[in-house]
Amino acid sequence: MLPHQRIAGRERRTFHWRTASPWTTCVRVACCSRLRFMWFALMVLTVLCVALQMLGVVRQARSSKVLKLVSEQLVGMPSEMHRPVKRKDWGNVWSVSAAIVEEPLEQQPFIQRKDKSENPHSEEGRDQVLEDTRKTLSSTTKAAPAIEGNKLWLDQDFPNQPQRPAFPKRTPEIKKPPPSDDKTDTHTVKSLVDDTVMCQPKNHIVFLKTHKTASSTILNILYRYGENHNLTFALPLNMHSQLFYPAFFAAHFVEGVRTHSVKEFHILCNHMRFSSQEVRKVMPKDTFYFSILRNPVAMMESLFVYYKAIPAFRAVKSLEEFLIQGGRSYNASVPNNHYARNILTFDFGLDNTAPENDTELNKRSAEVIAAVEHDFPLILISEYFDESLVLLKHALCWSLDDVLSFRLNSRSERSRRPLSAEIAERLKEWNSLDWRLYQHFNATFWKRIDSTLGRAKLQQEVELLRAKRRKLEQMCLQEGGAVDPAQVQDSSLKPFQYGAAVIQGYNLRLELNNDTRQLCQRLITPELQYTSALYTKQFPQLAAAHAAAAKKIAASRNTAVHRAVKRNIETNVHTAMMNNTSHNNTNKVSVDEQLTRFS
Repeated sequence: MLPHQRIAGRERRTFHWRTASPWTTCVRVACCSRLRFMWFALMVLTVLCVALQMLGVVRQARSSKVLKLVSEQLVGMPSEMHRPVKRKDWGNVWSVSAAIVEEPLEQQPFIQRKDKSENPHSEEGRDQVLEDTRKTLSSTTKAAPAIEGNKLWLDQDFPNQPQRPAFPKRTPEIKKPPPSDDKTDTHTVKSLVDDTVMCQPKNHIVFLKTHKTASSTILNILYRYGENHNLTFALPLNMHSQLFYPAFFAAHFVEGVRTHSVKEFHILCNHMRFSSQEVRKVMPKDTFYFSILRNPVAMMESLFVYYKAIPAFRAVKSLEEFLIQGGRSYNASVPNNHYARNILTFDFGLDNTAPENDTELNKRSAEVIAAVEHDFPLILISEYFDESLVLLKHALCWSLDDVLSFRLNSRSERSRRPLSAEIAERLKEWNSLDWRLYQHFNATFWKRIDSTLGRAKLQQEVELLRAKRRKLEQMCLQEGGAVDPAQVQDSSLKPFQYGAAVIQGYNLRLELNNDTRQLCQRLITPELQYTSALYTKQFPQLAAAHAAAAKKIAASRNTAVHRAVKRNIETNVHTAMMNNTSHNNTNKVSVDEQLTRFS
């Protein structure tokens, strides 16, 4: 192209850009290259995303406002709407509830806006609607007994009893109960109210495992539930079976706390001396706390047999002799003597020193009871073990199968000794703090049942629990029950023997299939073996390291023992040879035979 033609073409293009509209110019500039086109597309997408997010925030805010409005109005509903409902009244309740759910939000009579100008119903209109609803509910039902203070029946308080959380409900599904006659008692009505309200199973649990209170059976229940639901246990450090008891519990006693290798713990249930502040460093805020007590009279008899080797019991032949002497061999400052006096109070992390007089006893026992009530919303009673399991099942919102169990760490009858009435009274006086603690929670145990579940419903579930246990025993066990440790065939399932107690175990049937055998074996696995298995499952690398270290220690220990025994044999035979020189050749052969046999 000639120079003057190039100049002319450039002038025409310049004139074209100057005379073009601004929008056309922007589009041409933005699209004149691929990079600019991609930038333009990304900007458009970004604007759309921001717009969608803003729309979602607006919709969420509107939903939150509606939910808040509903909750505030429901809280302010008249007390008549909260009265106990009998079984035959549930048809009415469901029909009204269904109508409320299906009705549009703006037309629901129970929702009142904070701003009166926005309220589509006047005060008179709202009162009229509430009155009509009350008439609808009461038209086909009998009047329920009035509740003092317009409080919900299930939340009633008893005199001298601390506040407790509402009793958790059992079934996750709402089912309409069958109709019944007018003879339905109040306990059954309360059970029905309890059963029909949804609840969530509790997975964050702390169980304070007390001594000689059937706590090993509770531990097995928690172990099996946690394993079935893939929960994480707060297990003792370095594969120990206890959380460094009798020292006060500390958070670093739990494996994985210092290394931060565990993000969340679900169940803490091994032996420890309770420390509320330290436990709360390990467990989440919504954790449910419970424990179990036993009559100190029967518990002391079991403690004496099991811990006969402690200094307080070592010098006496019987528990009667120990008490008649006034506990002369007991010294609170000597290690392990805490087992001999007020051990329940000690396990709860409180001062178990005996009060000097009745005034101090009244003051100290009140402090102990208040401290336990503050930290533990549920206390089970060992003497009513099946009833306690049913209550625990409701408190945790579990099923009956979840609390099904066999007795573990139980003594043989031949190692039990009956106590006279005089000795029983001496034991109550000796363990005065534990006796007061047991008396109080034995009373509140039954008050809790009466106020939540009811005796009739409780008995029904206890019988069902026992029937399920008998069926399991027939399916799993050879002899149908516990046997002495010498008769336990599988050494891996033999319970640990300590003191003068004879701890019984179980034998499984031989013809069980794999799944059934696994179920039955977990039911009878002793505490030490189960704890070790869970530790290996949660911390496989640490467990392998501990196993290797244990083998090295055992090997070195065996070598040292071998050398000591060999020296002992050589010394004994050498002495015999010196005493009887006429049999030197025979003795030499004897030395060689003994050393060869030992090797």
